[in-house]
Amino acid sequence: MALTQLPDAAASSPEQPAVVTVAGSGRRGTRSRRGGTTGGGRADGLSSRWSGRRRAGLGGWLLRLALAVVFAFPLLFMFVSSLKPDQQIFGDLSSVAAFLPIGNISFDNYAAVFDRVPAARFLVNSIGISAITVLLGILVNSLAAFALSRMNMRGKSIILTLIIATLIVPFETLALPLVWWVNQLPSLTLDGFSLGFSKGWIDTYQVQIIPFIANAFSIYLFHQYFESIPKELDEAARMDGAGWFRIYRQVVMPLSGPAVATVAILTFLPAWNSYLWPLMVVQTEELRPVMVGVQYFFQLNVSWGEVMAYASLITLPVVALFIAFQRSFVNSIASSGVKG
Repeated sequence: MALTQLPDAAASSPEQPAVVTVAGSGRRGTRSRRGGTTGGGRADGLSSRWSGRRRAGLGGWLLRLALAVVFAFPLLFMFVSSLKPDQQIFGDLSSVAAFLPIGNISFDNYAAVFDRVPAARFLVNSIGISAITVLLGILVNSLAAFALSRMNMRGKSIILTLIIATLIVPFETLALPLVWWVNQLPSLTLDGFSLGFSKGWIDTYQVQIIPFIANAFSIYLFHQYFESIPKELDEAARMDGAGWFRIYRQVVMPLSGPAVATVAILTFLPAWNSYLWPLMVVQTEELRPVMVGVQYFFQLNVSWGEVMAYASLITLPVVALFIAFQRSFVNSIASSGVKG
């Protein structure tokens, strides 16, 4: 590519810019004889915009950090207080020491928790109940959403609307009728080597699991995510001879990792935090979950250090689960919000 300098009548003037043409392109530009260019203003504008973006990004990070610190204060206070005796907890309330692990620090409150209540048994019960509820909930709700989203059936929009409408009914309204219904259901019993049936699910594990497997919000979340997956993949799989269940298992579900993680979190939290329902249907101490164990600490002498230690024990699994799946949780909520 050749550069050709055109003759200029005012070439003797040092202030007059030279005109340069680029051969073969027809484009013209200007260059000052002093060695400068006319693009300095543009570079300064880009630099200022870049600086503004950096300052805005730094301000956003500082704002998020401040909000995180504010929301972390209750958790920090709980964990720190679980290491202190009651006298020191109340003595530090008026200062910053309430959030600092200083003073008489020990794990005596945690040891006292296991002496006061069967905390290990409660934790095992809650972990088992929550895990089974999550696994069955993902299976059942995803199958229902798959049928409403991918299969050709009449009235599926009406069915989805009715499912979503159940979200406005509070659980407390359904609790008493549900107690009567579960008390009428047959239950499988094992007596030695013989199997039998008895009436009622009261005071069993299944009464804490089965009524909460199907969830309207989980179905809606799966449905919205499945709608974002191209249906051309279904047609290609059907051309290869795949049935609906194979498409669900090998095509749709492997692409729905964020939705699965979100449903797992949103199913785990109510199962782990369940208090009213186990209090109504479970009388045997060996079958109770962790939340029912909180009332043990308020029956006689209340020790707030032990209360904080027990609260810390039952909070750690929830925090660990959210940290493990937070990226998938945010991605699923964002994609569902854009789709809906």
